[in-house]
Amino acid sequence: MTQTQEEQKRAVAQAATQYIPTGSIVGVGTGSTANYFIDELAKIKHKIDGAVASSDDTAQRLRKHHIEVLDLNNVSELPVYIDGADEITEHLHMIKGGGGALTREKIVAATAKKFVCIADQSKLVGVLREDLLYRLRVMPLHIPPLREHPEDVAVLAEHFLSRYCDELADGARFLSESASEFLTGYSWPGNVRELENAIKRALVLSTSELLVADDFAFIDSRG
Repeated sequence: MTQTQEEQKRAVAQAATQYIPTGSIVGVGTGSTANYFIDELAKIKHKIDGAVASSDDTAQRLRKHHIEVLDLNNVSELPVYIDGADEITEHLHMIKGGGGALTREKIVAATAKKFVCIADQSKLVGVLREDLLYRLRVMPLHIPPLREHPEDVAVLAEHFLSRYCDELADGARFLSESASEFLTGYSWPGNVRELENAIKRALVLSTSELLVADDFAFIDSRG
């Protein structure tokens, strides 16, 4: 028996809940498919610590289900962001974030470690919309990788050190000159997120107040 569009949206929304780690905070998108996901999320709300909404409408729907809505600035980690697709082909080429996409949607999606995009049969197309592609290319924006700005590495490292030391260490931590030079000399293929994770890992592993280059030995220095 063929499912209705509503049944399909509910089915993909339910399937998306399988990607949510227990005890995590979930990023939630905006739109009709995301609304079905919120309704499914409400059924397992006891397993999560809250949600980050990509719009006021989403926040309102989450609160209606008594799901705590958190500010992205107060969230240290966002394991997964779930939202609906605009169009998708059988080859899984996809458009998400078309003309009506919210800036907040894009920020939350970019922050999450994993982006799960859900779509029902109505989103399946043979060819992605060319006119939408051109609308998305109104103003190209180049964001240079961290390796092109090594002068920013030490500043970012100090920022992450300050941000996470209370959470992950038993007191203040500082970067030695050798650690700063080591971090600056690395190419950071994973960009800012890799640097952030490296600082967090060093804070967990080190017992010294002063972090030295050896505390970052787990980094591939050939990068």
